[in-house]
Amino acid sequence: MSIKTAILNGVCTIEIARPEKKNALTVAMYQAMTETLKAAHSDRAVRAVLITGQPGIFTSGNDIEDFMKRGTGGQGSDVMDSPVFQFMRALLECDKPVVAAVTGAAIGIGTTLLLHCDFVYVSDEARLAMPFVALGLVPEFASSLLVPQLMGHRRAAEKLLLGDPFTPEQAVDCGIANAVLPAAEVLNHARRIAERFNHLPPGAVREAKQLMRGPQHEALLQTIAKEGALFSARLRSPEAIEAFQAFFQKRKPDFTQF
Repeated sequence: MSIKTAILNGVCTIEIARPEKKNALTVAMYQAMTETLKAAHSDRAVRAVLITGQPGIFTSGNDIEDFMKRGTGGQGSDVMDSPVFQFMRALLECDKPVVAAVTGAAIGIGTTLLLHCDFVYVSDEARLAMPFVALGLVPEFASSLLVPQLMGHRRAAEKLLLGDPFTPEQAVDCGIANAVLPAAEVLNHARRIAERFNHLPPGAVREAKQLMRGPQHEALLQTIAKEGALFSARLRSPEAIEAFQAFFQKRKPDFTQF
């Protein structure tokens, strides 16, 4: 398993630990993270959740080879019950504060999952990108709703349609991240923030978080479902197949035929 978990001093840590594959996420890894989030949600001893990767890499996104074999782990009406979307829902529904510590690259869902964390700290070496369209896919995890809300339509178009990466400073400016820190300090700082919830009343924290997220909770779920249906269908599209084949063949994709 390439997900490591631990509970220490009231903080449940989820560590993406597959550096040999740039922390690319497989269906099994999504299942492990979902189970951990659900357990943390129910565990009164857990006051906060911390999500982190490895030094120099948060996650490169989905493991393309795994997704070509498995898709999202579900098809048709079963898509929303698949491991990927179960993870999305578990993170969205987690009533404990979620803190993310990001060093290096955060690609695809590596960026979009940050939209659903309560605190995000990025290193000065971090690089965030959402290159879904370049892979013949569509945005996911409600990013088509949240990113335009955060940065406006035109800047969101740069990130979601062109897939332009953005710097740690841009992530802070648009509201995706709280602060930029030296890479060696990110994880410890994020842990200190998570541990502060040991000294706050958990019921008040939980209800305050619910109030903050409440006004658009249903809109997020509806957007995730709509994106998910399109994403699943596009995984089998000729454009995505060409993009994935080009990735493995280390060449530029050719979309002139479409």
